[in-house]
Amino acid sequence: MAQNAKITVHPLFETGEISKRLFSAFLEPIGTMVNGTMFNPKHPTADEQGFRGDFLKAIKGSGVPSVRLPGGNFVSAWQWKDSIGPMNERKAHLDPAWHQYILNDVGHDEYLQWAEKVNTEALYTVNMGTGTIQDAMDLVEYTNHEGGTYWSDLRRKNGHEKPYGVKMWYLGNEMDGPWQLGAWDKNPEGYGHKVLETSKAIKWIDETIETGVCGSSAPFMEGFPSWDEAVLDKCYDVVDYVSVHHYHSAKPGDIKALLGGSLYYEDFINTEAAMIDYVQSKHRSPKKVYISLDEYGSMIRPYQELHPGYGRYNMARNHYRFDPERKYILHDPDNMKDHVFPGEEIVRALSMASIQLAILRHADRVKISCMTGGLAAIAEADHDHVWRSAAHYIFMDLLTYAKGISLQTKVESETYDMPGYAIEDTSQYTGKEGVNFIDSASAYDKENDRLTIFAINRNEDSEYPLTIDISGFEGYSIKNAMSLTANDLNDRNSFENDALISPVKIKEKTFENGELKTHVKPLSWNVFVFEKA
Repeated sequence: MAQNAKITVHPLFETGEISKRLFSAFLEPIGTMVNGTMFNPKHPTADEQGFRGDFLKAIKGSGVPSVRLPGGNFVSAWQWKDSIGPMNERKAHLDPAWHQYILNDVGHDEYLQWAEKVNTEALYTVNMGTGTIQDAMDLVEYTNHEGGTYWSDLRRKNGHEKPYGVKMWYLGNEMDGPWQLGAWDKNPEGYGHKVLETSKAIKWIDETIETGVCGSSAPFMEGFPSWDEAVLDKCYDVVDYVSVHHYHSAKPGDIKALLGGSLYYEDFINTEAAMIDYVQSKHRSPKKVYISLDEYGSMIRPYQELHPGYGRYNMARNHYRFDPERKYILHDPDNMKDHVFPGEEIVRALSMASIQLAILRHADRVKISCMTGGLAAIAEADHDHVWRSAAHYIFMDLLTYAKGISLQTKVESETYDMPGYAIEDTSQYTGKEGVNFIDSASAYDKENDRLTIFAINRNEDSEYPLTIDISGFEGYSIKNAMSLTANDLNDRNSFENDALISPVKIKEKTFENGELKTHVKPLSWNVFVFEKA
């Protein structure tokens, strides 16, 4: 058995308020996520709009607060005006971003009405690639204005009498990326000025809304963080969030690197926060702009051939190449192919959870985060069924208990080192020393006198004796302790058995003088809930 580990929290050491949008999801019409999972008119549970009822019910039941939609790379060439009105009058388009046909059977109204049906807030992404300032103004007027104008009355004519009331508008997607249609990677000041004028204009249409400007698409970007600084310097006074994305990768079998990926997210967040503070000081502004980490993920990827000398610049070169063999694809919802995620289900779930804990630890700066694949984590689906994966239970724990104030969470445990590695030319990671095997974050819900400690054991071999010191919380005692792990790394939940990997109560524990003593199993997710008597 490994040496003792310890987690300490105190009510006086607050990090920041946890936003209700902190654990949200991301939706884009890639593959089967829209065409097959969200939308399938031939599914036996489909409603009058073609939305799958089983998936809709599962998402609604989760209480996920927000969903960023409708993209993604897709949105940088999407013409929203061709996606509204009678279905037989809508225009089909090519989507060059993903080489697919977009029939617009799921259009602007359908995305927002689906969000209404699942009782979640729509966080809307505007086309700042091929789109114009006027397009954005028309979009907000159509969506949010009461009536009495061409666009707002057209919304009413199309069947939605009341305004949708969308509050959060992202002005573009990954505009620093050369893979983006209408990218601004070579002209950050130009993009910043366009955002300045667009945000000003749409806020004059609806002064209750918030806007987000694109920061870097990844910490690997050639211009990070100088590109972000140049953009934000142009529009700081009229935006509310900087939108950043990151996907962490590790090679197959390297569990320590995969679960340690959250450290790179913390580096990313800290650098972005410092950049924002610098621009704020330049503008001598009392206003605080926050971070929206609205695409994030963790994945297993085999090593690819490296090209020494190219470095980060290869990211741009790769996306200016052309493949004459690549064909456009029509995704038929009724011919949805079942997808199989690579790697062990429990490992993938824990890798995403570790990122979520890093986000929670930075709740003072990150106010929105949208997990890519978050809807699938909540409700895994194939052509016929919906079920709960291991990630579902973790996501639900965070939605249930990560409320109130994020507290500084001190961890003492055995550590390991992660050597530096490169998956390919652009995904290059510096080494990390002294990575704690125990990963933790906490939430203090003052209103309900509840403290929750989340803990991950990253060690695939060893169980840890764990002490949790909450002696600063007078009158609190342990009310619930749950653990989630897999008996075998190859275990996978399914429609037939979606409780194969599911939470179980931690029975072996003691609580005395403000200290909980227990054990955490290898590769496990653990939740400890304390309440005041």
